[in-house]
Amino acid sequence: MVPLIEFTDKGLFCRQGDFYIDPWQPVDRAVITHAHSDHARWGSKSYLCHHLTKPLLQLRLGDNVYESVDWNEPVYMNGVSVSLHRAGHIIGSAQIRVEYQGEVWVASGDYKTEDDGISGAFEPVKCNAFITESTFGLPIYKWKKQAEIYSNITDWVVQNNAAGKTSVLIAYSLGKGQRVLEPLANTGLPIFAHGAVWNVHETLINNGWKLPTIQRVEPTTPKELLIGNIVVAPPSADGTPWMKKFYPYSVGVCSGWMQVRGNARRRNTDAGFALSDHADWDGLLSAVKATGAEKVFATHGFQAAFSRYLNEAGIEAAEVKTAFGTEDEDTKSEDAKEATNEELLNGDAEPTEELETDLI
Repeated sequence: MVPLIEFTDKGLFCRQGDFYIDPWQPVDRAVITHAHSDHARWGSKSYLCHHLTKPLLQLRLGDNVYESVDWNEPVYMNGVSVSLHRAGHIIGSAQIRVEYQGEVWVASGDYKTEDDGISGAFEPVKCNAFITESTFGLPIYKWKKQAEIYSNITDWVVQNNAAGKTSVLIAYSLGKGQRVLEPLANTGLPIFAHGAVWNVHETLINNGWKLPTIQRVEPTTPKELLIGNIVVAPPSADGTPWMKKFYPYSVGVCSGWMQVRGNARRRNTDAGFALSDHADWDGLLSAVKATGAEKVFATHGFQAAFSRYLNEAGIEAAEVKTAFGTEDEDTKSEDAKEATNEELLNGDAEPTEELETDLI
């Protein structure tokens, strides 16, 4: 029997409906979970996404044939029902529910289970098979509550301001770049942004989102306007000549990898905030269990360890290789390969392959 979703060299393929989910090669019809570039790639003939994702796809992919739908609004393709359900990863992020002849599969894309107040609450969807990410699929990854992390960020900014330093917060342009504006705005200090963050911000504002006011960093922006205030920048800007404009400054990185101290040291950053747009270990487990799925496929991240744990827990699971997990700063970094077992056992680093079994 042909599975409802197949894993092919172009992406996740529904043969019965003749469409792909987040294909990494051009196809005739693509159903998109969210607008990060590892899940939404240029070149397909048509794209189906959520209403909130459409302007972000237009920003990133340009003019194309786009069809957008609301949450839980079914679209039928050759008798296959397709609907989108909240994933809670970033604005507009969706899980794709596929149903055919009574069988239901769900492709989760990327997701997190804590409602961040801007991305929407994750919606568990009952299914026969669940395709899950496993970016942080190890038990050492357990996030603090968002309110506590926000408090740490604002305290850091206030301390920098008192010391006459600019706070440069590294946050991915689509996702945390919007999410961190709430705690930053609470400081009452002016917020400046890198052009990549600004472009996403303007797109969302123009589509009805009410976000805190920010200013774009321009070549002509006077340095005295920046000192002691806040700059939000993507990871690609860190360590570049562009940063010299903000001296004296302190750099804080928002990423799930900051859960382990060794990563902050290796990045030579001043502060690390374990703020992730992906589910932690407990979130992954709770999501899988809530679906009631008989079979689970684990993709990008620690998929080998996570699928092994599920099998040992009595949930049939397998790991799947995909081209996902190559865009935001919460994808597995080279630091994971460099970390030593001693660092891991001391809570200083990410796990190496040899220790994954022991930790689970």
